[in-house]
Amino acid sequence: MSNSLQGCKALVVGVANEHSIAWGIAMALREAGAELALTFLNAKAEPFVRPLAERVGTAIFMPLDVAQPEQQQALFDQIGKTWGKLDILVHCIAFAPRGDLQGRVIDTTAEGFGVAMDVSVHSFARLCRSAEPLMAEGGACMTVSFYGAEKVISTYNMMGPVKAALEAAARELASELGPNGITVNVLSPGTIATRAAGGIASFDAMLEQARERAPMKRLATIENVGATAAFLASPAARAITGETIHVDGGYHIMG
Repeated sequence: MSNSLQGCKALVVGVANEHSIAWGIAMALREAGAELALTFLNAKAEPFVRPLAERVGTAIFMPLDVAQPEQQQALFDQIGKTWGKLDILVHCIAFAPRGDLQGRVIDTTAEGFGVAMDVSVHSFARLCRSAEPLMAEGGACMTVSFYGAEKVISTYNMMGPVKAALEAAARELASELGPNGITVNVLSPGTIATRAAGGIASFDAMLEQARERAPMKRLATIENVGATAAFLASPAARAITGETIHVDGGYHIMG
């Protein structure tokens, strides 16, 4: 069965710059033949994302702040108008207020925890809901987590339970969308130096620990994650759903 994505239409949400996991995924999908729609968060982010969108010949390039429902509606209206369908949805969004993220979970504010859950978790459900009518012939939805969803990782703090909720939500979505031929999976990359990771305290120490502990003695790259996403989006992976796929050099298997 082919791994080609020729003729497929893919929406990738969450590209911030050329170091983003979302960018690694976008490049891999494009290389496999998919046509892309990319989004940018706001006017501040646009100058960093637009050159990347142009590099891969993006068909649709629009703003998307998932806290603004009208932006999501406009995006999917445009996808429907331009393509009339959607085959692949990739959600690479996570956010937590810095004050809550860098403190103990027990000390987090209800407001901060709610914002993190809304942007990092419920936004995936909202995007899947918008994508569902456009995936009449089936499709593939993916999101991105981290090992801190399964085990306590020092300094990951509030994002641990938030990512655990994301993985649980993905399993529910897989169950609900499966009858429509839509798969839902989670990519769980190892520690990768991205702009978003910069908000995590002692992140450099996390990078070094991951490199030393992983059986392969190296960190995964955004290209590694992209290759896995392209496989999960392909016809060859049509029977894989509800899974959390680790792309971490084996880090997660170590006791």
